[in-house]
Amino acid sequence: MSAGITAINEKVKQESVFIKDLTRQIESVIVGQKYLIERLLVGILANGHILLEGVPGLAKTLSVNVLAQAINTKFQRIQFTPDLLPADLLGTLVYNPKDGQFTTKKGPIFANIILADEINRAPAKVQSALLEAMQERQVTIGQATFALEAPFIVMATQNPIEHEGTYPLPEAQVDRFMLKLKIDYPSKEEELQIIRRMAQTNKKIQIKPVIEPKMILAARTVVDEIYVDEKIEKYILDIVFATRKPQEHNLAHLKDLIQYGASPRASIYLIVAAKAYAFIQGRGYVTPQDVKSIGMDVLRHRVIVSYEAEAEGKTSEDIIKNIFDEIEVP
Repeated sequence: MSAGITAINEKVKQESVFIKDLTRQIESVIVGQKYLIERLLVGILANGHILLEGVPGLAKTLSVNVLAQAINTKFQRIQFTPDLLPADLLGTLVYNPKDGQFTTKKGPIFANIILADEINRAPAKVQSALLEAMQERQVTIGQATFALEAPFIVMATQNPIEHEGTYPLPEAQVDRFMLKLKIDYPSKEEELQIIRRMAQTNKKIQIKPVIEPKMILAARTVVDEIYVDEKIEKYILDIVFATRKPQEHNLAHLKDLIQYGASPRASIYLIVAAKAYAFIQGRGYVTPQDVKSIGMDVLRHRVIVSYEAEAEGKTSEDIIKNIFDEIEVP
Protein backbone atom coordinates (compact mmCIF):
# COMPACT_ATOMS: atom_id res chain seq x y z
CA MET A 1 0.00 0.00 0.00
CA SER A 2 1.51 3.33 -1.05
CA ALA A 3 2.17 6.17 1.41
CA GLY A 4 -0.75 8.20 0.00
CA ILE A 5 -3.27 5.37 0.46
CA THR A 6 -1.91 4.62 3.93
CA ALA A 7 -2.43 8.27 4.91
CA ILE A 8 -6.05 8.39 3.71
CA ASN A 9 -6.67 5.01 5.35
CA GLU A 10 -5.54 6.39 8.72
CA LYS A 11 -7.56 9.57 8.16
CA VAL A 12 -10.72 7.56 7.44
CA LYS A 13 -10.22 5.44 10.57
CA GLN A 14 -10.05 8.60 12.66
CA GLU A 15 -12.91 10.47 10.95
CA SER A 16 -15.31 7.50 10.82
CA VAL A 17 -15.35 6.88 14.59
CA PHE A 18 -18.73 8.63 14.90
CA ILE A 19 -20.36 6.01 12.64
CA LYS A 20 -20.38 3.44 15.47
CA ASP A 21 -21.97 5.91 17.89
CA LEU A 22 -24.55 6.95 15.33
CA THR A 23 -25.41 3.35 14.44
CA ARG A 24 -25.67 2.39 18.11
CA GLN A 25 -28.07 5.26 18.79
CA ILE A 26 -30.31 4.30 15.84
CA GLU A 27 -30.28 0.63 16.87
CA SER A 28 -31.47 1.64 20.35
CA VAL A 29 -34.86 2.20 18.68
CA ILE A 30 -34.78 0.20 15.43
CA VAL A 31 -34.56 -3.57 15.87
CA GLY A 32 -32.68 -5.43 13.14
CA GLN A 33 -32.81 -3.68 9.73
CA LYS A 34 -29.00 -3.47 9.64
CA TYR A 35 -29.15 -3.25 5.85
CA LEU A 36 -31.54 -0.28 6.00
CA ILE A 37 -29.52 1.61 8.62
CA GLU A 38 -26.24 1.07 6.75
CA ARG A 39 -27.70 2.27 3.45
CA LEU A 40 -29.25 5.36 5.07
CA LEU A 41 -25.76 6.26 6.28
CA VAL A 42 -24.35 5.66 2.79
CA GLY A 43 -26.93 8.07 1.36
CA ILE A 44 -26.14 10.77 3.94
CA LEU A 45 -22.37 10.46 3.39
CA ALA A 46 -22.61 10.25 -0.41
CA ASN A 47 -25.05 13.19 -0.65
CA GLY A 48 -27.56 11.00 -2.46
CA HIS A 49 -31.33 10.66 -2.20
CA ILE A 50 -32.86 7.33 -1.21
CA LEU A 51 -36.06 5.55 -2.27
CA LEU A 52 -37.38 3.01 0.25
CA GLU A 53 -39.86 0.41 -0.96
CA GLY A 54 -41.77 -2.00 1.23
CA VAL A 55 -45.20 -2.77 2.61
CA PRO A 56 -46.50 -0.50 5.39
CA GLY A 57 -45.31 -1.14 8.96
CA LEU A 58 -41.64 -2.02 8.37
CA ALA A 59 -40.21 1.02 10.26
CA LYS A 60 -39.21 2.92 7.10
CA THR A 61 -40.61 6.22 8.39
CA LEU A 62 -39.38 5.62 11.94
CA SER A 63 -35.82 4.84 10.75
CA VAL A 64 -35.52 8.12 8.85
CA ASN A 65 -36.99 10.08 11.77
CA VAL A 66 -34.57 8.48 14.24
CA LEU A 67 -31.61 9.17 11.91
CA ALA A 68 -32.55 12.87 11.67
CA GLN A 69 -32.83 13.15 15.46
CA ALA A 70 -29.47 11.40 15.99
CA ILE A 71 -27.80 13.90 13.61
CA ASN A 72 -29.54 16.84 15.34
CA THR A 73 -30.75 18.29 12.07
CA LYS A 74 -33.96 19.81 10.69
CA PHE A 75 -36.39 17.05 9.78
CA GLN A 76 -39.65 17.37 7.89
CA ARG A 77 -42.11 14.62 7.14
CA ILE A 78 -44.41 15.24 4.18
CA GLN A 79 -47.34 12.89 3.68
CA PHE A 80 -47.95 12.57 -0.05
CA THR A 81 -51.65 12.28 -0.91
CA PRO A 82 -53.63 12.41 -4.18
CA ASP A 83 -54.81 15.98 -3.45
CA LEU A 84 -51.36 17.41 -2.61
CA LEU A 85 -50.32 20.47 -4.64
CA PRO A 86 -46.78 21.60 -5.59
CA ALA A 87 -47.28 24.74 -3.46
CA ASP A 88 -47.96 22.51 -0.43
CA LEU A 89 -44.47 21.14 -0.91
CA LEU A 90 -42.37 24.10 -2.06
CA GLY A 91 -44.21 27.10 -0.65
CA THR A 92 -46.03 30.00 -2.28
CA LEU A 93 -46.38 33.79 -2.53
CA VAL A 94 -48.86 35.33 -0.11
CA TYR A 95 -50.47 38.70 -0.95
CA ASN A 96 -50.59 41.30 1.82
CA PRO A 97 -53.47 43.75 1.07
CA LYS A 98 -52.10 46.35 3.52
CA ASP A 99 -48.99 47.17 1.53
CA GLY A 100 -49.90 45.48 -1.76
CA GLN A 101 -46.77 43.28 -1.59
CA PHE A 102 -46.25 39.57 -2.02
CA THR A 103 -44.26 37.75 0.65
CA THR A 104 -42.75 34.31 0.33
CA LYS A 105 -44.09 31.56 2.55
CA LYS A 106 -41.62 28.69 2.41
CA GLY A 107 -42.92 25.13 2.34
CA PRO A 108 -41.80 22.04 4.26
CA ILE A 109 -39.12 21.28 1.64
CA PHE A 110 -36.88 23.77 3.49
CA ALA A 111 -35.29 21.29 5.90
CA ASN A 112 -32.19 19.07 5.92
CA ILE A 113 -33.74 15.62 5.86
CA ILE A 114 -37.03 15.33 4.02
CA LEU A 115 -39.18 12.24 4.42
CA ALA A 116 -41.49 12.05 1.42
CA ASP A 117 -43.88 9.48 2.86
CA GLU A 118 -45.70 7.29 0.32
CA ILE A 119 -44.40 9.41 -2.54
CA ASN A 120 -46.21 7.35 -5.17
CA ARG A 121 -49.63 8.23 -3.78
CA ALA A 122 -49.30 11.79 -5.15
CA PRO A 123 -49.89 12.60 -8.84
CA ALA A 124 -47.01 13.23 -11.25
CA LYS A 125 -47.35 17.03 -10.98
CA VAL A 126 -46.34 16.93 -7.31
CA GLN A 127 -43.69 14.26 -7.81
CA SER A 128 -42.04 16.40 -10.51
CA ALA A 129 -42.06 19.41 -8.15
CA LEU A 130 -39.36 17.58 -6.21
CA LEU A 131 -37.05 17.35 -9.24
CA GLU A 132 -35.42 20.79 -9.04
CA ALA A 133 -34.97 20.47 -5.28
CA MET A 134 -33.44 17.01 -5.59
CA GLN A 135 -31.13 17.73 -8.51
CA GLU A 136 -30.22 21.40 -8.11
CA ARG A 137 -30.78 21.61 -4.34
CA GLN A 138 -32.69 24.83 -4.85
CA VAL A 139 -36.34 25.87 -5.05
CA THR A 140 -37.99 28.53 -7.21
CA ILE A 141 -41.03 30.34 -5.80
CA GLY A 142 -42.40 33.01 -8.12
CA GLN A 143 -39.38 34.93 -9.48
CA ALA A 144 -37.06 34.10 -6.58
CA THR A 145 -34.75 31.10 -6.25
CA PHE A 146 -33.76 29.84 -2.81
CA ALA A 147 -30.81 27.54 -2.10
CA LEU A 148 -31.54 24.62 0.20
CA GLU A 149 -29.32 24.33 3.26
CA ALA A 150 -26.77 21.49 3.24
CA PRO A 151 -27.02 18.68 4.04
CA PHE A 152 -30.21 18.22 2.03
CA ILE A 153 -31.42 14.66 1.49
CA VAL A 154 -34.78 13.36 0.27
CA MET A 155 -35.68 9.97 1.63
CA ALA A 156 -38.88 8.79 0.02
CA THR A 157 -40.98 5.77 0.93
CA GLN A 158 -43.26 4.05 -1.52
CA ASN A 159 -45.61 1.12 -1.39
CA PRO A 160 -45.21 -1.59 -4.05
CA ILE A 161 -46.83 -0.44 -7.31
CA GLU A 162 -49.54 -3.09 -7.24
CA HIS A 163 -51.03 -1.55 -4.09
CA GLU A 164 -54.28 0.34 -4.65
CA GLY A 165 -54.10 4.12 -5.15
CA THR A 166 -50.44 4.31 -6.21
CA TYR A 167 -48.94 6.13 -9.22
CA PRO A 168 -45.70 4.88 -10.81
CA LEU A 169 -42.85 7.39 -10.46
CA PRO A 170 -41.54 8.86 -13.75
CA GLU A 171 -38.20 7.35 -14.87
CA ALA A 172 -36.58 10.82 -14.75
CA GLN A 173 -37.43 11.15 -11.09
CA VAL A 174 -36.54 7.58 -10.13
CA ASP A 175 -33.09 8.15 -11.69
CA ARG A 176 -32.51 11.06 -9.25
CA PHE A 177 -32.46 8.62 -6.35
CA MET A 178 -28.95 7.32 -5.71
CA LEU A 179 -30.24 4.20 -3.98
CA LYS A 180 -33.44 2.21 -4.09
CA LEU A 181 -33.80 -0.07 -1.08
CA LYS A 182 -36.21 -2.98 -0.79
CA ILE A 183 -37.22 -3.50 2.83
CA ASP A 184 -38.37 -6.95 3.92
CA TYR A 185 -40.09 -8.36 6.99
CA PRO A 186 -38.03 -8.89 10.17
CA SER A 187 -37.15 -12.38 11.38
CA LYS A 188 -39.23 -14.02 14.11
CA GLU A 189 -36.52 -13.28 16.72
CA GLU A 190 -36.33 -9.62 15.64
CA GLU A 191 -40.11 -9.26 15.72
CA LEU A 192 -40.14 -10.66 19.26
CA GLN A 193 -37.72 -7.88 20.28
CA ILE A 194 -39.91 -5.34 18.46
CA ILE A 195 -43.08 -6.23 20.33
CA ARG A 196 -41.23 -6.29 23.67
CA ARG A 197 -39.78 -2.85 22.96
CA MET A 198 -42.72 -1.17 21.23
CA ALA A 199 -45.95 -2.79 22.51
CA GLN A 200 -46.84 0.05 24.88
CA THR A 201 -49.75 2.48 24.67
CA ASN A 202 -47.70 5.59 25.54
CA LYS A 203 -44.29 4.68 24.14
CA LYS A 204 -42.20 7.79 23.46
CA ILE A 205 -39.11 7.65 21.28
CA GLN A 206 -36.27 9.53 22.96
CA ILE A 207 -33.17 9.94 20.80
CA LYS A 208 -30.05 11.72 21.99
CA PRO A 209 -28.27 13.68 19.23
CA VAL A 210 -24.88 12.09 18.60
CA ILE A 211 -23.39 14.43 15.99
CA GLU A 212 -24.02 17.79 14.33
CA PRO A 213 -24.71 18.33 10.59
CA LYS A 214 -21.27 19.97 10.16
CA MET A 215 -19.68 16.60 11.01
CA ILE A 216 -21.53 15.01 8.09
CA LEU A 217 -20.29 17.75 5.75
CA ALA A 218 -16.73 17.26 7.03
CA ALA A 219 -17.01 13.49 6.57
CA ARG A 220 -18.10 14.01 2.94
CA THR A 221 -14.81 15.75 2.14
CA VAL A 222 -12.99 12.70 3.49
CA VAL A 223 -15.24 10.38 1.46
CA ASP A 224 -14.20 12.29 -1.67
CA GLU A 225 -10.54 11.53 -0.88
CA ILE A 226 -11.03 7.75 -0.65
CA TYR A 227 -8.84 5.96 -3.19
CA VAL A 228 -10.42 4.19 -6.16
CA ASP A 229 -8.02 2.12 -8.26
CA GLU A 230 -8.24 2.31 -12.05
CA LYS A 231 -9.11 -1.42 -12.11
CA ILE A 232 -12.13 -0.72 -9.88
CA GLU A 233 -13.22 2.13 -12.18
CA LYS A 234 -13.03 -0.19 -15.19
CA TYR A 235 -14.91 -2.88 -13.26
CA ILE A 236 -17.74 -0.40 -12.59
CA LEU A 237 -17.81 0.63 -16.25
CA ASP A 238 -17.97 -3.03 -17.33
CA ILE A 239 -20.98 -3.58 -15.05
CA VAL A 240 -22.85 -0.48 -16.25
CA PHE A 241 -22.07 -1.08 -19.94
CA ALA A 242 -23.18 -4.71 -19.57
CA THR A 243 -26.67 -3.38 -18.78
CA ARG A 244 -26.65 -1.49 -22.11
CA LYS A 245 -24.84 -3.89 -24.45
CA PRO A 246 -24.77 -7.28 -22.73
CA GLN A 247 -23.73 -9.06 -25.94
CA GLU A 248 -20.35 -7.29 -25.81
CA HIS A 249 -19.68 -8.76 -22.36
CA ASN A 250 -20.48 -12.42 -23.13
CA LEU A 251 -24.02 -11.91 -21.86
CA ALA A 252 -25.92 -12.24 -25.15
CA HIS A 253 -28.72 -14.15 -23.40
CA LEU A 254 -29.65 -10.90 -21.60
CA LYS A 255 -29.94 -8.76 -24.74
CA ASP A 256 -33.67 -9.30 -25.26
CA LEU A 257 -34.44 -9.01 -21.56
CA ILE A 258 -33.25 -5.39 -21.14
CA GLN A 259 -35.24 -2.52 -22.62
CA TYR A 260 -33.07 0.29 -21.22
CA GLY A 261 -29.73 0.02 -19.44
CA ALA A 262 -28.31 2.18 -16.66
CA SER A 263 -27.46 5.83 -17.37
CA PRO A 264 -24.03 7.48 -16.80
CA ARG A 265 -25.47 8.69 -13.51
CA ALA A 266 -25.29 5.03 -12.40
CA SER A 267 -21.51 4.96 -12.96
CA ILE A 268 -21.07 8.15 -10.93
CA TYR A 269 -23.32 6.96 -8.12
CA LEU A 270 -21.67 3.52 -8.01
CA ILE A 271 -18.27 5.07 -7.34
CA VAL A 272 -19.53 7.66 -4.83
CA ALA A 273 -21.70 5.12 -2.96
CA ALA A 274 -18.84 2.58 -2.90
CA LYS A 275 -16.58 5.27 -1.38
CA ALA A 276 -19.19 6.03 1.29
CA TYR A 277 -19.59 2.30 1.98
CA ALA A 278 -15.80 1.96 2.38
CA PHE A 279 -15.85 4.94 4.79
CA ILE A 280 -18.45 3.21 6.96
CA GLN A 281 -16.18 0.13 7.06
CA GLY A 282 -13.32 2.40 8.18
CA ARG A 283 -11.26 1.97 4.99
CA GLY A 284 -9.56 4.57 2.81
CA TYR A 285 -9.84 2.57 -0.40
CA VAL A 286 -12.61 0.87 -2.40
CA THR A 287 -12.62 -2.90 -2.96
CA PRO A 288 -14.59 -4.91 -5.56
CA GLN A 289 -16.70 -6.24 -2.68
CA ASP A 290 -17.77 -2.67 -1.84
CA VAL A 291 -19.03 -2.30 -5.41
CA LYS A 292 -20.85 -5.64 -5.21
CA SER A 293 -22.39 -4.80 -1.82
CA ILE A 294 -23.85 -1.47 -2.94
CA GLY A 295 -24.32 -2.25 -6.65
CA MET A 296 -27.81 -3.74 -6.49
CA ASP A 297 -29.17 -0.71 -4.62
CA VAL A 298 -27.71 1.68 -7.22
CA LEU A 299 -28.83 -0.29 -10.28
CA ARG A 300 -32.14 -2.01 -9.49
CA HIS A 301 -34.23 1.03 -10.46
CA ARG A 302 -32.09 1.98 -13.47
CA VAL A 303 -32.38 -1.21 -15.51
CA ILE A 304 -35.74 -1.38 -17.27
CA VAL A 305 -36.74 -4.89 -18.28
CA SER A 306 -38.43 -5.76 -21.57
CA TYR A 307 -41.78 -7.46 -22.15
CA GLU A 308 -39.89 -10.69 -22.84
CA ALA A 309 -38.30 -10.51 -19.36
CA GLU A 310 -41.69 -9.88 -17.76
CA ALA A 311 -43.15 -12.85 -19.65
CA GLU A 312 -40.36 -15.02 -18.29
CA GLY A 313 -40.86 -13.66 -14.77
CA LYS A 314 -37.42 -11.98 -14.76
CA THR A 315 -36.91 -8.81 -12.72
CA SER A 316 -34.20 -6.16 -12.98
CA GLU A 317 -32.66 -7.69 -9.87
CA ASP A 318 -32.34 -11.09 -11.59
CA ILE A 319 -30.56 -9.45 -14.52
CA ILE A 320 -28.21 -7.37 -12.35
CA LYS A 321 -27.31 -10.42 -10.25
CA ASN A 322 -26.50 -12.29 -13.46
CA ILE A 323 -24.24 -9.42 -14.60
CA PHE A 324 -22.38 -9.33 -11.27
CA ASP A 325 -21.92 -13.11 -11.41
CA GLU A 326 -20.51 -13.03 -14.94
CA ILE A 327 -18.36 -9.86 -15.07
CA GLU A 328 -14.76 -10.61 -14.16
CA VAL A 329 -13.73 -9.19 -10.78
CA PRO A 330 -10.34 -7.38 -10.73
